[in-house]
Amino acid sequence: MPLLDNSTYRPPLFLSNPHIQTILPSLFRKVRGVAYTRERIDTPDGDFIDLDWSRVGASRVAIVLHGLEGNSQRSYVLGMVKALNRMGWDAIALNFRGCSGEINRSARFYHSGDTEDLDRVISHVASFTVYREAALVGFSLGGNVVLKYLGERGQYAHSLIKGAVAFSVPCDLTAGALKIGSPGNKLYMRRFLKMLGEKIRLKAAMMPELISDRGFEQIKDFKQFDDRYTAPLHGFASAEDYWRRASSKPFLERISVPTLLVNAADDPFLAPECYPKAEAERSSSFFLEVPRFGGHVGFMAFNRQREYWSEARAAAFLNEQVSLLS
Repeated sequence: MPLLDNSTYRPPLFLSNPHIQTILPSLFRKVRGVAYTRERIDTPDGDFIDLDWSRVGASRVAIVLHGLEGNSQRSYVLGMVKALNRMGWDAIALNFRGCSGEINRSARFYHSGDTEDLDRVISHVASFTVYREAALVGFSLGGNVVLKYLGERGQYAHSLIKGAVAFSVPCDLTAGALKIGSPGNKLYMRRFLKMLGEKIRLKAAMMPELISDRGFEQIKDFKQFDDRYTAPLHGFASAEDYWRRASSKPFLERISVPTLLVNAADDPFLAPECYPKAEAERSSSFFLEVPRFGGHVGFMAFNRQREYWSEARAAAFLNEQVSLLS
């Protein structure tokens, strides 16, 4: 039933092209006014997770998860944090392992299906008794983590979590990996591999007995990268095994917390399998909205608040869910 057919998103004049929506904010958007306080959480395996807090003295808090090779300083994270603060939420930008500006200690780093660290952060946040409600907001890879976490736990998701929103999520990782590896996305793939390669080189220097960057320049797509690094470092048999087990799509119908997924119809990274309409139609808690435009983590808007449509949409959805539960 929760298939939202009439999205309110309308792109600014002359900015409807999906590649403009995808590239322009990433390169040129500046978000000012967010002041973070960093907190480091140690993990049981001797590693750490860095959280960047933006507090306004609220009794509710949102945890924001970035995308592949993102971090808390990316404009889409800063914009979401700022909008949530304005709408009465404290916010935490979760930096995945190795994404906070300091390489993490262990051979593993992060991946699309890693929900254990998110669960650890939620439990940590729950220890702050000031918070009565919490929400999750994820982008792309981070959105897949959010959806998979909520689906895995179903009705046993942490009681503090009252709602969630995810944007631009390749919820079918196999289809998404093939889509972004297509010839039309060659520039994007090259950029992702360049960033991942820099991280692999750092890790290879730290632990040459476990990780090698020899021949990295021969890797041309996610299949080759995930076969060589993601799968063996995180306990998967192969790239295909990783994509199958880490995809959030099989878990969507088990989500019991009100959750909104927004995937633009023109997203250059998403294949048809990444628009889970049947799952939304069969669910009472999982909402799907497919704007005609928006690109990948785009949804640009011009207004006095300098907020993107995605930021206002997330805050409105979460406030509505919290009000319904109050």
